[in-house]
Amino acid sequence: MYRHDYDSTLEKYGGFIQEMAETAVAKDTFDPDLYAKYNVKRGLRNSDNTGVLVGLTSIGDVRAYIIEENEKVPIDGKLLYRGISVEDLANGFERDNRCGFEETAYLLITGKLPTARQLKDFKALLDEYRRLPEGFAEDMIMKAPSKDIMNKLARCILASYSYDPNPDDISYKNVMRQCIRLLAQMPTMAAYAYQTRCHYYYDESLYIHNPQKGLSTSENFLQMIRPDSKFTQLEAESLDLALVLHAEHGGGNNSTFTVHVVTSTGTDTYSAMAAATGALKGPKHGGANHCVMEMIKDMKNHITDTKDKGQIKDYLIKILDKQAYDKSGLIYGIGHAVYTKSDPRAKLLKRKAEELANAMGQEWVDEFEFYNTVEELAPIAFEEYKKSSKVMCANVDFYSGLVYTMLNIPKELYTPIFAISRIAGWSAHRLEELAVSNRIIRPAYKNVGGKQGYIELSERSE
Repeated sequence: MYRHDYDSTLEKYGGFIQEMAETAVAKDTFDPDLYAKYNVKRGLRNSDNTGVLVGLTSIGDVRAYIIEENEKVPIDGKLLYRGISVEDLANGFERDNRCGFEETAYLLITGKLPTARQLKDFKALLDEYRRLPEGFAEDMIMKAPSKDIMNKLARCILASYSYDPNPDDISYKNVMRQCIRLLAQMPTMAAYAYQTRCHYYYDESLYIHNPQKGLSTSENFLQMIRPDSKFTQLEAESLDLALVLHAEHGGGNNSTFTVHVVTSTGTDTYSAMAAATGALKGPKHGGANHCVMEMIKDMKNHITDTKDKGQIKDYLIKILDKQAYDKSGLIYGIGHAVYTKSDPRAKLLKRKAEELANAMGQEWVDEFEFYNTVEELAPIAFEEYKKSSKVMCANVDFYSGLVYTMLNIPKELYTPIFAISRIAGWSAHRLEELAVSNRIIRPAYKNVGGKQGYIELSERSE
């Protein structure tokens, strides 16, 4: 009924809405040279593409270059969680053949690695929270299914406010409880939203598996999205590593900065996390791995020999020249706003992707090798086409989509998995903002719209 009303209203008033849109665009467009005139930091970025310093944090640290004689010198990328290298963190739990997302979340939120007892208690606490409140799945997910899981995830987060007996208390202990609750429940929300989408939009069987105590976040997610609930240890470890690597990336990334901005107003946890989820949904932030997958698919459709480096490089140049794929001129998954020589997340995920491919057979080994060749040739193609020696590397999105594909995870869940992971970093930053700042974040905008006088209604012309 609502769909009919929506369509009929659009048919009736579509022309008027278009007229309003064109009027607004005309008024909202101004000379881009004004940005330079007023020294506006567009996108909160300096002229050398570094981020404008707007705050301090002790949570995540991204290092990609050093300054020598006032110039940036690229170095191998480093990502630190509370001062600990993400490589050291990953190598630690991989040596023990166990999942590491839970201890990573504990580290980010509290600032220290958990002891064996603390990790056991933290996992038990997550187990207690993983199931959704009674009636939540039916009322908040199944009665209003969404094609986009991120929209449904944001709605579920906001709805959680109504199921919290103390939602507006922003004391540190209460916010800690709320953050841990969301950390535990977001995988369940996303899994149920996906199953509901498959059922109501595509007439597939509805599988609702309860989260199981004693399983890690990655294990629970895999068993909830699969009809038979089965998974291998390697599959769980691969998804777990992806969660660890997406959990935090400093305070300046768009969704985390959103958490700081919204938290600074004094609002509740659910409003802040829903806002961050909305920010992450944007394809310029959370959806790049899907673009990589589609680009690779397009390349294989237009290259006769996927082992011919000459063909691959030539096609990459066509992509840069806006002649191929989506005509954007972008090689998705290559280059990063901060990392230069290497992205440590990409290096770790590439290693896991190769392990997965070897376990799955020659077809996937060939697929992995094609990705590896594209990674190798993309900077060469860029240098040849752009006549630039800019240092660039594969970023984490380049291999994450490949890993998810090998895990048979549908693309609709790629960005929700990012959110399931990044809620750990968002939680840490919300708590940090509450602890160290009591000022609302309010940057300035220069008005360049000019003045106009009021005209009486009877005297206005079309």
